[in-house]
Amino acid sequence: MSKPSPYRPFTPEPEQMALKPAVSGNDINGLGEAAFRRPTWVYWAPDPDDIAHGDMQRWFYSVRPDEPALIKARAERQVILDAPIAELADSPIEQSDDAWLAQLRRFEADGTCERVGVTGLDPDWLYAGYKRAFSNVVICAVQHDYEEISKAPEPDAGGEVIRQYGRAAGAAKQIAGWLRSQGWEAEPLTGPMAGKLTMIPPALSAGLGELGKHGSIIDPAMGASFRLSAVLTDAPIAHTEAREHGIDEFCRNCRICEDACPPEALSADKQQVRGVEKWYVDFDKCLPFFNQHHGCAICIAVCPWSRPGIGLRLADKLATRAARKEAEG
Repeated sequence: MSKPSPYRPFTPEPEQMALKPAVSGNDINGLGEAAFRRPTWVYWAPDPDDIAHGDMQRWFYSVRPDEPALIKARAERQVILDAPIAELADSPIEQSDDAWLAQLRRFEADGTCERVGVTGLDPDWLYAGYKRAFSNVVICAVQHDYEEISKAPEPDAGGEVIRQYGRAAGAAKQIAGWLRSQGWEAEPLTGPMAGKLTMIPPALSAGLGELGKHGSIIDPAMGASFRLSAVLTDAPIAHTEAREHGIDEFCRNCRICEDACPPEALSADKQQVRGVEKWYVDFDKCLPFFNQHHGCAICIAVCPWSRPGIGLRLADKLATRAARKEAEG
Protein backbone atom coordinates (compact mmCIF):
# COMPACT_ATOMS: atom_id res chain seq x y z
CA MET A 1 0.00 0.00 0.00
CA SER A 2 1.37 3.39 -0.98
CA LYS A 3 1.85 6.01 1.70
CA PRO A 4 1.22 9.70 1.01
CA SER A 5 4.23 11.98 1.26
CA PRO A 6 4.82 13.63 4.65
CA TYR A 7 6.26 16.58 2.69
CA ARG A 8 2.93 17.32 1.00
CA PRO A 9 1.44 19.84 0.50
CA PHE A 10 4.58 21.53 -0.76
CA THR A 11 4.80 25.28 -1.23
CA PRO A 12 7.87 26.64 -3.06
CA GLU A 13 9.68 29.55 -1.47
CA PRO A 14 8.88 32.86 -3.20
CA GLU A 15 12.59 33.75 -3.29
CA GLN A 16 13.29 30.77 -5.52
CA MET A 17 10.21 31.15 -7.70
CA ALA A 18 11.12 34.77 -8.44
CA LEU A 19 14.06 33.34 -10.38
CA LYS A 20 11.90 31.07 -12.55
CA PRO A 21 12.28 31.91 -16.26
CA ALA A 22 9.37 32.60 -18.57
CA VAL A 23 10.03 29.40 -20.55
CA SER A 24 8.84 26.08 -19.16
CA GLY A 25 11.44 23.39 -18.54
CA ASN A 26 8.92 20.94 -19.94
CA ASP A 27 8.91 22.85 -23.22
CA ILE A 28 12.73 22.74 -23.32
CA ASN A 29 12.57 19.00 -22.72
CA GLY A 30 10.06 18.59 -25.54
CA LEU A 31 7.00 17.46 -23.59
CA GLY A 32 4.06 16.98 -25.93
CA GLU A 33 6.15 17.20 -29.12
CA ALA A 34 5.23 14.58 -31.72
CA ALA A 35 8.38 14.93 -33.82
CA PHE A 36 11.84 13.77 -32.82
CA ARG A 37 14.61 16.22 -32.04
CA ARG A 38 17.79 15.88 -30.08
CA PRO A 39 17.72 16.96 -26.41
CA THR A 40 18.71 20.41 -25.16
CA TRP A 41 20.28 21.27 -21.81
CA VAL A 42 17.63 22.24 -19.27
CA TYR A 43 19.61 22.08 -15.98
CA TRP A 44 23.07 21.34 -14.54
CA ALA A 45 24.86 23.40 -17.17
CA PRO A 46 28.59 23.78 -16.45
CA ASP A 47 27.99 27.50 -16.97
CA PRO A 48 24.54 28.53 -15.64
CA ASP A 49 24.51 31.47 -18.06
CA ASP A 50 24.04 28.94 -20.88
CA ILE A 51 20.54 27.87 -19.78
CA ALA A 52 17.21 29.56 -19.05
CA HIS A 53 17.08 28.09 -15.53
CA GLY A 54 20.60 29.24 -14.68
CA ASP A 55 19.50 31.54 -11.85
CA MET A 56 17.58 28.67 -10.24
CA GLN A 57 20.66 26.47 -10.61
CA ARG A 58 22.71 29.08 -8.75
CA TRP A 59 20.02 29.28 -6.05
CA PHE A 60 20.37 25.54 -5.46
CA TYR A 61 23.82 26.13 -3.95
CA SER A 62 22.45 28.69 -1.49
CA VAL A 63 20.55 25.91 0.31
CA ARG A 64 22.36 24.16 3.17
CA PRO A 65 25.73 25.69 2.23
CA ASP A 66 27.32 24.75 5.58
CA GLU A 67 26.00 21.16 5.79
CA PRO A 68 29.00 18.95 6.78
CA ALA A 69 27.77 15.87 4.89
CA LEU A 70 27.59 17.82 1.63
CA ILE A 71 30.87 19.66 2.11
CA LYS A 72 32.76 16.42 2.87
CA ALA A 73 31.26 14.53 -0.09
CA ARG A 74 32.01 17.37 -2.51
CA ALA A 75 35.63 17.60 -1.35
CA GLU A 76 36.10 13.85 -1.86
CA ARG A 77 34.53 14.03 -5.32
CA GLN A 78 36.71 16.95 -6.34
CA VAL A 79 39.85 14.91 -5.65
CA ILE A 80 38.55 12.30 -8.10
CA LEU A 81 37.62 14.89 -10.70
CA ASP A 82 41.07 16.51 -10.48
CA ALA A 83 43.00 13.25 -10.85
CA PRO A 84 44.86 12.88 -14.18
CA ILE A 85 44.04 10.25 -16.81
CA ALA A 86 46.62 7.91 -18.30
CA GLU A 87 48.45 9.07 -21.41
CA LEU A 88 47.47 7.63 -24.78
CA ALA A 89 49.86 4.83 -25.81
CA ASP A 90 51.45 5.05 -29.24
CA SER A 91 50.04 1.85 -30.74
CA PRO A 92 46.58 0.35 -30.18
CA ILE A 93 46.45 -3.22 -28.92
CA GLU A 94 44.42 -5.53 -31.16
CA GLN A 95 42.29 -8.37 -29.77
CA SER A 96 38.78 -9.78 -30.18
CA ASP A 97 35.77 -7.76 -29.09
CA ASP A 98 34.86 -10.51 -26.61
CA ALA A 99 38.34 -10.34 -25.09
CA TRP A 100 37.91 -6.59 -24.62
CA LEU A 101 34.57 -7.13 -22.86
CA ALA A 102 36.01 -9.82 -20.60
CA GLN A 103 38.78 -7.46 -19.55
CA LEU A 104 36.30 -4.64 -19.00
CA ARG A 105 34.37 -6.85 -16.59
CA ARG A 106 37.26 -6.73 -14.13
CA PHE A 107 36.09 -3.23 -13.16
CA GLU A 108 32.94 -4.92 -11.85
CA ALA A 109 34.91 -7.67 -10.14
CA ASP A 110 37.20 -5.29 -8.26
CA GLY A 111 34.34 -3.02 -7.09
CA THR A 112 35.26 0.00 -9.18
CA CYS A 113 31.61 -0.05 -10.27
CA GLU A 114 28.69 -2.43 -9.87
CA ARG A 115 27.83 -2.78 -13.55
CA VAL A 116 29.32 -2.03 -16.96
CA GLY A 117 27.64 -2.24 -20.34
CA VAL A 118 28.66 -1.39 -23.88
CA THR A 119 26.68 -0.20 -26.88
CA GLY A 120 27.18 1.63 -30.15
CA LEU A 121 26.97 5.41 -29.96
CA ASP A 122 23.75 6.69 -31.55
CA PRO A 123 24.16 10.38 -32.48
CA ASP A 124 20.54 10.95 -31.40
CA TRP A 125 21.74 10.53 -27.81
CA LEU A 126 24.00 13.57 -28.05
CA TYR A 127 22.76 16.95 -26.95
CA ALA A 128 22.01 19.41 -29.73
CA GLY A 129 25.16 20.97 -31.10
CA TYR A 130 27.47 17.99 -30.51
CA LYS A 131 28.78 15.63 -33.18
CA ARG A 132 29.65 11.97 -32.83
CA ALA A 133 33.41 11.58 -32.36
CA PHE A 134 33.46 7.94 -31.21
CA SER A 135 31.72 4.72 -32.19
CA ASN A 136 31.06 3.09 -28.79
CA VAL A 137 29.78 3.98 -25.33
CA VAL A 138 30.85 2.18 -22.16
CA ILE A 139 28.27 2.75 -19.41
CA CYS A 140 29.22 2.43 -15.72
CA ALA A 141 26.72 2.10 -12.85
CA VAL A 142 27.50 2.62 -9.16
CA GLN A 143 24.95 1.71 -6.49
CA HIS A 144 23.81 3.83 -3.57
CA ASP A 145 24.05 2.69 0.02
CA TYR A 146 20.39 1.91 0.73
CA GLU A 147 20.40 3.11 4.33
CA GLU A 148 21.84 6.47 3.31
CA ILE A 149 19.66 7.10 0.26
CA SER A 150 16.57 6.13 2.27
CA LYS A 151 17.06 9.31 4.32
CA ALA A 152 16.07 11.43 1.29
CA PRO A 153 15.56 14.35 1.11
CA GLU A 154 17.76 14.93 4.17
CA PRO A 155 21.44 16.01 3.80
CA ASP A 156 22.85 12.52 4.44
CA ALA A 157 21.08 11.31 1.30
CA GLY A 158 22.39 14.31 -0.61
CA GLY A 159 25.90 13.47 0.51
CA GLU A 160 25.39 9.89 -0.64
CA VAL A 161 24.33 11.09 -4.10
CA ILE A 162 27.45 13.27 -4.36
CA ARG A 163 29.65 10.36 -3.21
CA GLN A 164 28.25 8.05 -5.85
CA TYR A 165 28.64 10.67 -8.56
CA GLY A 166 32.27 10.75 -7.42
CA ARG A 167 32.55 6.97 -7.65
CA ALA A 168 30.94 7.06 -11.09
CA ALA A 169 33.45 9.68 -12.20
CA GLY A 170 36.29 7.59 -10.82
CA ALA A 171 35.05 4.48 -12.64
CA ALA A 172 34.78 6.34 -15.96
CA LYS A 173 38.25 7.83 -15.54
CA GLN A 174 39.81 4.48 -14.63
CA ILE A 175 38.21 2.74 -17.60
CA ALA A 176 39.18 5.57 -19.94
CA GLY A 177 42.72 5.47 -18.56
CA TRP A 178 42.93 1.72 -19.12
CA LEU A 179 41.73 2.05 -22.72
CA ARG A 180 44.17 4.88 -23.37
CA SER A 181 47.01 2.79 -21.95
CA GLN A 182 46.02 0.15 -24.53
CA GLY A 183 46.36 2.71 -27.31
CA TRP A 184 42.67 3.53 -27.78
CA GLU A 185 41.39 7.08 -27.39
CA ALA A 186 38.74 7.34 -24.68
CA GLU A 187 36.80 10.22 -23.13
CA PRO A 188 35.18 9.89 -19.67
CA LEU A 189 31.84 11.62 -19.02
CA THR A 190 30.15 12.01 -15.66
CA GLY A 191 27.32 13.90 -13.93
CA PRO A 192 25.59 15.69 -12.50
CA MET A 193 26.67 18.50 -14.81
CA ALA A 194 25.30 18.13 -18.31
CA GLY A 195 27.83 17.03 -20.91
CA LYS A 196 27.53 16.03 -24.53
CA LEU A 197 25.69 12.73 -23.92
CA THR A 198 22.33 11.79 -22.39
CA MET A 199 23.24 8.69 -20.39
CA ILE A 200 19.91 6.94 -19.88
CA PRO A 201 19.36 5.90 -23.55
CA PRO A 202 22.76 4.19 -23.95
CA ALA A 203 22.37 2.58 -20.52
CA LEU A 204 19.05 1.07 -21.63
CA SER A 205 20.61 -0.06 -24.90
CA ALA A 206 23.51 -1.67 -23.02
CA GLY A 207 21.20 -3.75 -20.82
CA LEU A 208 21.18 -1.82 -17.55
CA GLY A 209 17.47 -2.26 -16.92
CA GLU A 210 14.33 -0.44 -18.05
CA LEU A 211 13.03 3.09 -17.59
CA GLY A 212 10.80 3.44 -14.53
CA LYS A 213 7.80 5.65 -13.84
CA HIS A 214 10.04 7.97 -11.80
CA GLY A 215 12.19 8.71 -14.85
CA SER A 216 15.17 6.69 -13.60
CA ILE A 217 16.40 3.33 -14.83
CA ILE A 218 15.40 0.27 -12.80
CA ASP A 219 17.88 -2.60 -12.82
CA PRO A 220 16.80 -5.84 -11.08
CA ALA A 221 19.99 -6.06 -9.01
CA MET A 222 20.32 -2.36 -8.09
CA GLY A 223 16.76 -1.13 -8.33
CA ALA A 224 16.62 2.55 -9.24
CA SER A 225 19.24 3.42 -6.65
CA PHE A 226 22.36 4.02 -8.74
CA ARG A 227 24.22 6.67 -10.75
CA LEU A 228 25.71 6.52 -14.22
CA SER A 229 28.86 7.63 -15.96
CA ALA A 230 30.15 6.88 -19.45
CA VAL A 231 33.25 6.48 -21.57
CA LEU A 232 33.27 7.30 -25.27
CA THR A 233 35.76 5.24 -27.29
CA ASP A 234 36.51 3.55 -30.59
CA ALA A 235 37.89 0.47 -28.84
CA PRO A 236 36.15 -2.55 -30.47
CA ILE A 237 34.47 -3.89 -27.32
CA ALA A 238 31.65 -6.42 -27.69
CA HIS A 239 28.24 -4.89 -27.07
CA THR A 240 25.95 -5.99 -24.24
CA GLU A 241 22.28 -6.42 -25.06
CA ALA A 242 19.17 -4.57 -23.91
CA ARG A 243 16.97 -6.69 -21.65
CA GLU A 244 13.36 -6.69 -20.51
CA HIS A 245 12.35 -7.85 -17.04
CA GLY A 246 8.67 -6.90 -16.90
CA ILE A 247 9.55 -3.64 -15.13
CA ASP A 248 7.61 -1.41 -17.53
CA GLU A 249 4.35 -3.26 -16.91
CA PHE A 250 5.09 -3.35 -13.16
CA CYS A 251 5.41 0.44 -13.14
CA ARG A 252 2.06 0.84 -14.89
CA ASN A 253 0.37 -0.84 -11.92
CA CYS A 254 2.49 0.66 -9.10
CA ARG A 255 1.80 4.05 -7.49
CA ILE A 256 4.42 4.11 -4.74
CA CYS A 257 6.71 6.74 -6.26
CA GLU A 258 3.71 8.77 -7.47
CA ASP A 259 2.25 8.96 -3.99
CA ALA A 260 5.62 9.68 -2.38
CA CYS A 261 6.53 12.61 -4.67
CA PRO A 262 5.95 15.82 -2.67
CA PRO A 263 5.31 18.15 -5.66
CA GLU A 264 3.27 15.49 -7.54
CA ALA A 265 5.65 15.57 -10.49
CA LEU A 266 5.08 11.94 -11.53
CA SER A 267 2.31 10.82 -13.84
CA ALA A 268 0.27 7.62 -13.91
CA ASP A 269 0.68 7.46 -17.68
CA LYS A 270 3.49 7.75 -20.19
CA GLN A 271 3.74 10.96 -22.15
CA GLN A 272 4.97 12.06 -25.57
CA VAL A 273 8.45 13.60 -25.37
CA ARG A 274 10.21 14.63 -28.60
CA GLY A 275 8.41 11.95 -30.58
CA VAL A 276 8.78 9.14 -28.04
CA GLU A 277 6.15 7.88 -25.59
CA LYS A 278 7.83 7.31 -22.23
CA TRP A 279 7.68 7.87 -18.49
CA TYR A 280 8.35 11.52 -17.76
CA VAL A 281 8.97 13.66 -14.66
CA ASP A 282 7.33 17.09 -14.76
CA PHE A 283 10.37 19.37 -14.62
CA ASP A 284 8.50 22.49 -13.54
CA LYS A 285 6.92 20.69 -10.58
CA CYS A 286 10.01 18.71 -9.58
CA LEU A 287 12.67 21.43 -9.64
CA PRO A 288 11.38 23.74 -6.87
CA PHE A 289 11.21 20.92 -4.31
CA PHE A 290 14.54 19.52 -5.49
CA ASN A 291 16.20 22.91 -5.15
CA GLN A 292 14.57 23.81 -1.84
CA HIS A 293 15.92 20.62 -0.21
CA HIS A 294 19.28 20.67 -2.00
CA GLY A 295 18.39 17.43 -3.76
CA CYS A 296 15.65 14.87 -3.41
CA ALA A 297 15.89 11.17 -4.52
CA ILE A 298 12.69 10.24 -2.65
CA CYS A 299 11.26 8.47 -5.70
CA ILE A 300 14.26 6.17 -6.18
CA ALA A 301 14.52 5.51 -2.43
CA VAL A 302 10.89 4.34 -2.09
CA CYS A 303 10.90 2.33 -5.35
CA PRO A 304 10.18 -1.33 -4.43
CA TRP A 305 12.97 -2.45 -6.75
CA SER A 306 15.52 -0.46 -4.74
CA ARG A 307 15.05 -2.41 -1.52
CA PRO A 308 17.99 -4.80 -0.98
CA GLY A 309 17.25 -8.35 -2.08
CA ILE A 310 13.85 -7.50 -3.54
CA GLY A 311 14.59 -6.65 -7.17
CA LEU A 312 16.00 -9.98 -8.30
CA ARG A 313 13.13 -11.85 -6.66
CA LEU A 314 10.64 -9.55 -8.36
CA ALA A 315 12.33 -10.13 -11.73
CA ASP A 316 12.21 -13.90 -11.25
CA LYS A 317 8.55 -13.74 -10.30
CA LEU A 318 7.68 -11.60 -13.31
CA ALA A 319 9.68 -13.88 -15.64
CA THR A 320 7.86 -16.95 -14.30
CA ARG A 321 4.50 -15.24 -14.78
CA ALA A 322 5.39 -14.22 -18.36
CA ALA A 323 6.54 -17.75 -19.22
CA ARG A 324 3.30 -19.20 -17.85
CA LYS A 325 1.19 -16.80 -19.92
CA GLU A 326 3.18 -17.67 -23.04
CA ALA A 327 2.72 -21.38 -22.42
CA GLU A 328 -1.01 -20.90 -21.98
CA GLY A 329 -1.10 -19.20 -25.38
